[in-house]
Amino acid sequence: MIPGVWWQQLGLVAAGGALGAMLRFWLGGLLLRHIGSGFPWGTLAVNLIGSFAAGFLAIWLEERGPAALYWRAFLMVGILGALTTYSALMVECLLFAKSSRGDWALGYLAVTLAAGLGLVWLGARTAAALRLS
Repeated sequence: MIPGVWWQQLGLVAAGGALGAMLRFWLGGLLLRHIGSGFPWGTLAVNLIGSFAAGFLAIWLEERGPAALYWRAFLMVGILGALTTYSALMVECLLFAKSSRGDWALGYLAVTLAAGLGLVWLGARTAAALRLS
């Protein structure tokens, strides 16, 4: 890879990461204020939104030529990388398991994985359908 291209992509990842982290913080706070703290709605929401967006972008960026490298760096690695959060999911499952709501840990994990797989597929199908129209 050409050094200048790598630095450009690194800058896009950093900019996208800042935006994704801010989006996660904002959405988590919004859901906490409106739904409450009994369940990690913010983490679930960002992971499911990110799943759909990742599936969509994986297909949408195909055949975009050299510009796709830059879009992937900004959108997928940067924004979605910071927006979605595997580590928070694992910590929340641990906290459920250690509390009186231990049975919620497995349900939360199952819902996140099943819905995430469904949404990544739906995002890919949506992008493919838009490409054909």
